[in-house]
Amino acid sequence: PWQLDAIPEVIPAREWEGVALGLAQRAHLLDLILADCYGPQRLLREGLLPPAAVFAHPGFLRACHELRVPGGHRLHLYGADLVRGGDGRWRALADRAQAPSGAGYALENRIVLSRALPEAYRECRVQRLASFFVGLRETLVRLAPRNRDNPRIVLLTPGPYNETYFEHAYLARYLGYTLVEGGDLTVRDDCVFLKTLGGLHPVDVVLRRLDDDFCDPLELRNDSTLGVAGLVQAARAGNVAIVNALGSGLAQNPAWMPLLPRLCRHLLGEDLRLESVPSWWCGLDVAATLSHVAANLEHLVIKPISGAGAAGEPVFGNQLSSAAKTALLARIAARPFAYIAQEQVRLSTTPVWTGGGFSPRPMTLRAFAVATRDAYAVMPGALTRIAAAPGARATESRQPQIVSMQRGGGSKDTWVLADGPVPHVTLLRPVGAPVELKRGGIDLPSRVADNLFWLGRYGERAEDTARLLRAGVLRLADDPGSLAGREFGALVRALRQTGHLPAEDEDDEDEQDIGARFLALIHDPALPCGLPATLRGLHRAAFAVRDRLSNDTWRIVNHLDQQLGRLAPGAQLGDDLVLLNRVVVELAALAAMGMENTTRGPGWRFLDIGRRLERALFTCDLLRALIADGADGVDAGLEVALDVADSAITYRSRYLTTLQTAPVLDLLLTDASNPRAVAFQLNAI
Repeated sequence: PWQLDAIPEVIPAREWEGVALGLAQRAHLLDLILADCYGPQRLLREGLLPPAAVFAHPGFLRACHELRVPGGHRLHLYGADLVRGGDGRWRALADRAQAPSGAGYALENRIVLSRALPEAYRECRVQRLASFFVGLRETLVRLAPRNRDNPRIVLLTPGPYNETYFEHAYLARYLGYTLVEGGDLTVRDDCVFLKTLGGLHPVDVVLRRLDDDFCDPLELRNDSTLGVAGLVQAARAGNVAIVNALGSGLAQNPAWMPLLPRLCRHLLGEDLRLESVPSWWCGLDVAATLSHVAANLEHLVIKPISGAGAAGEPVFGNQLSSAAKTALLARIAARPFAYIAQEQVRLSTTPVWTGGGFSPRPMTLRAFAVATRDAYAVMPGALTRIAAAPGARATESRQPQIVSMQRGGGSKDTWVLADGPVPHVTLLRPVGAPVELKRGGIDLPSRVADNLFWLGRYGERAEDTARLLRAGVLRLADDPGSLAGREFGALVRALRQTGHLPAEDEDDEDEQDIGARFLALIHDPALPCGLPATLRGLHRAAFAVRDRLSNDTWRIVNHLDQQLGRLAPGAQLGDDLVLLNRVVVELAALAAMGMENTTRGPGWRFLDIGRRLERALFTCDLLRALIADGADGVDAGLEVALDVADSAITYRSRYLTTLQTAPVLDLLLTDASNPRAVAFQLNAI
């Protein structure tokens, strides 16, 4: 989750018009430079682009030299971080050309705020963002080397542990594309295929959210487990379009910034409209640049041109001691081509609602452009990012000009106003357009099927665990001395049989140890079979298939995740009981969403198989522990089994108050009409 301020950033139409023209020109210029660097390299031969500005940057991929790109563009999607200085002018702080993130966040911010402030949104005539995504989708369709009437387009993500995975899942759903990880794709005969339950399906376009060198472990980074072996060769053969083209990360090189005005006049015959923040590449005119940096270090920000990892963090000159400044200047002098100095711009501020009033915070703007047939179309909006509250984090208090959502910052919706009525734009097909009717097939990716299977298992496992623990808390709450009672003893046997409690040394434990271990299953996140760990497993499985879950289903998953914060040790038994009741109800709601709102396709089948298998295994373990031959307190075990299996009402309606082993076994094992019986699960599978 990220923080969204309730007050939008408003930009007049005339002001944005100049920004949009500058963004489109800058994207076009960088695209031309990329085409030259991976093609004829005339700029290098003519001395307009120093060799170190290309070959010293890790973004230059030799394997992609002279790699053909469909559509003539290498930079299909472009982003730029913009800052507004004290003079009111917008300047580019950084270029984002590899796999620019943020467009999905901007879209989600717009949806949230337009619903929260509908009257203001309409009255202000805010330009819609949908036109940008329509252009993006049309571009991706046009890039397909084949099947342009209905190409298969996938969004390649690093996976659910990536910090921007939410955006990947959100965009995939919004655009109607399949969200895939590297393991979902394979290359055969220089073609890319999606691995599904029904076999291999050819892929025409890959919209990647993976850094360049991670995309292909065969020709690029050999330790990458995120990419697709052979992807470069498939692109080289012209059988797949990759957006952005592999190697486009070179355009993020900050060493190009001081060179862009001259390159713009050379390639486009016009001045650069959107200037960069004043920058000095230390590899250009080395002696003079180093002298300037040393004399003005107090007012500069030093950045490695690689910009990767901890070593790529910006260094603020005014935050350094004398010794640190000397050491930094020595590192720059040893490898001047690896560093760039930028003027430390005092960022403009924007009002942020803090709950009790407004507070000014530094802000930056991430704007986006997409390549169309003959130009670049700019999103009529942006992702406004705001700095964290002063003192919120140590790094922010020392470096207040760093604006980062990963460091505690937040975001705003960006309202670009229109001069006149705003046309309605939608990604839906026009009314009356021919649509091919379809039914659910078996083109479900294998990884998704596996995650849905485990989502079903974790959902049922969490519910079974919560029911078992609730039965114990009920008995302890009714009688604090029931630790030595038969029913609680039966529960302990069940917990051992199901793996929640260890089986060893059970005779050596006293009542207090058993009670402490029992309560730890509710509160201790370190126990692998405890309720917190099981709920975390449920959340991980759900997050891995985020694009496959409805909004209502995801709300339930989020509510369950929020319960983890309430599983605090030291709570009263009454509080534990309330919490377990809430967890059971929400898990039942999650199961109901799967049963009532999910299309009966292969995804639902794997989800249901996981749930049925887990319930059958749990019921067998429960009965084995509670009704085993020779077990003490069989009557108590029968009562617990009916309680945990939610079958007590059914049993009493049939047999009144008589508790006997055979009817209980019939109800929980062989009665195919009982949704909790093992026979019911086997029939469903």
